[in-house]
Amino acid sequence: MTRFALDDAGTGPPVLLLHGFPTTRRLWKDVAPRLVSAGLRVIAPDLLGYGDSPGAGNVGMKAQAVALLELLEELGVQRAVVVAHDVGTAAAEILTVRAPERVRRLVLMDGVHETEWAMGAVESIRSWDPDQAARLQPVLARRLPSIRELLGAYAGEEGGRRLIHAARCLDPQETAGITARLRATAVPVRVIWGNSDAYLPLETVGRRLADALGAQVTVLPGGHFLPLDNPEGVAAELLLEA
Repeated sequence: MTRFALDDAGTGPPVLLLHGFPTTRRLWKDVAPRLVSAGLRVIAPDLLGYGDSPGAGNVGMKAQAVALLELLEELGVQRAVVVAHDVGTAAAEILTVRAPERVRRLVLMDGVHETEWAMGAVESIRSWDPDQAARLQPVLARRLPSIRELLGAYAGEEGGRRLIHAARCLDPQETAGITARLRATAVPVRVIWGNSDAYLPLETVGRRLADALGAQVTVLPGGHFLPLDNPEGVAAELLLEA
């Protein structure tokens, strides 16, 4: 039985949707139905330690990649299009390097490039006093109104502690040197970016990532949380990959 809380809808070719930090599978709430309506099977888990999924001692992205491969096995999915956002792209890249035969295509959206994980943006959470964990979610909701609904998963003391733990498990060294290894897998890669991403900017991160992978980059109107900002545009681009 899977350890992940997930949404699994549709019966067509499988697409695995991975969120990042500090979101949940609800990041895809307006994208997934469009993909299902187009005839795809859409699998959207909460990463371990995030949202409704149980925690673990290590919920870093390397550990997530291992668990996600187990999830695909449990669901009987031999090959999937893997779509990932933010640091979820680190898990997707590691998964692809470990088991390229399981990935039909890889789509990286407003994500990491090598060791550029925008860690400055999560430092305040990493250093948050766990004894004050209950105060974390209201502060984040004020700072990040565009994802306020998703942050409800981290309300209260337990939710705050889970988010602090998740932040402390983030390790940019997990993807140091990975782009060359990813390119060597020959898995087709597509890069999609919001034109106004303030955390992982297009010019300094997105285009460098695409160039390193020899991949096409598609720029869409929207900020960092592109699946929420522009679900119609994101879904349209993903349907080209499915």
